Amino acid sequence: MTLHVSRITMRQIGLPLREPFRISSGTLSKRRILLLELEDVDGAIGWSECVAAERPNYSAETTDTAWLMIETFLADVLLERAFSHPAEVHDALEAAACGHPMAKAALEMGAWELAAQASGVSLAFMLGGTRDSIATGISLGIQASPDALVEKALAAAAEGYRKIKLKIMPGYDIAYVTAVREALGDEAPLMVDANAAYLPADTESLRLLDDLGLTMIEQPLARDDLLRHAALQRELRTPICLDESIYSVARAEDALSLRSAGIINIKPGRVGGFTSSKAIHDTCALANVPVWCGGMLESGIGRAHNVALASLPNFQLPGDVSPSARYWEQDIVRPEWTMSADGMVKVPLDRPGMGVEVDRDRIDDLTLRKTVLSA
Repeated sequence: MTLHVSRITMRQIGLPLREPFRISSGTLSKRRILLLELEDVDGAIGWSECVAAERPNYSAETTDTAWLMIETFLADVLLERAFSHPAEVHDALEAAACGHPMAKAALEMGAWELAAQASGVSLAFMLGGTRDSIATGISLGIQASPDALVEKALAAAAEGYRKIKLKIMPGYDIAYVTAVREALGDEAPLMVDANAAYLPADTESLRLLDDLGLTMIEQPLARDDLLRHAALQRELRTPICLDESIYSVARAEDALSLRSAGIINIKPGRVGGFTSSKAIHDTCALANVPVWCGGMLESGIGRAHNVALASLPNFQLPGDVSPSARYWEQDIVRPEWTMSADGMVKVPLDRPGMGVEVDRDRIDDLTLRKTVLSA
């Protein structure tokens, strides 16, 4: 296999959400998404998506910083040389610039997708996936009242989701989660996600969640604080899951060594792409720590990449890979992503690359900005 990219088309599109999505750091009603279209010297096409948000509230990166990094510093890494395998792209991008894992991931994941397309195999197969379908969870944003959250949770359970995640923050936590637990019953798979909204001084409040039978408490404390997560985990029976804290293989290794968490959320865009994701997956598997695939309000392109990754064997818990209709009135891929009545999403192993077709007309209608880079 030889991977030689000859052209990269960068686009920003504006994709409106079906309804506003609120987490502890803010509310989104429309996503401004950076898409990459990679073409090799033989004319094969691969697509990818940068998961950076419009504002630096989840991470330091944004849609605009990623655009600048790719256009100015990173695209040439792919345009100026050939690679014998997409796994080589990660280290080349790391050598080109410090930080900016989401910008790097957009290029690296596009390289994997392009290689799969050119080789005529599915992206899941190329990554080492072993499943033909994956269990699906849903993430519910912060609501105005416990009753409003219960209504959405009951609807999600009726649709068949295998896991229900509730976004929380101080003042929108114990009463809200308790109401959902009482409505769904003791056996419903339920978890919470704080997006780093709590302080160590809030330990007593977080300890109250221990009695609610949760699968996990995701990222309660600051993203850079593995030590205090370890201290908090010693105070809780419920496993802590780390998300924002895990942005590299080394950070995952540190978290496991410190016992800062019992579960790891792998978002390929957050950790620099598929090569890093696979390494974190393997590291956690050796440590008997389960992983799952989180979501970043991706379009159908980013969702396709997440589905492929989540087909690897240690993704033991349902991921945030909800169907297209959960977030978008109309997605940018065909067919749109769907979920079975029992909460499963099919992995398109029988189609090359990411397994869905990009709706170019839809993307053209949504495009806010575009540039073409070539060797």
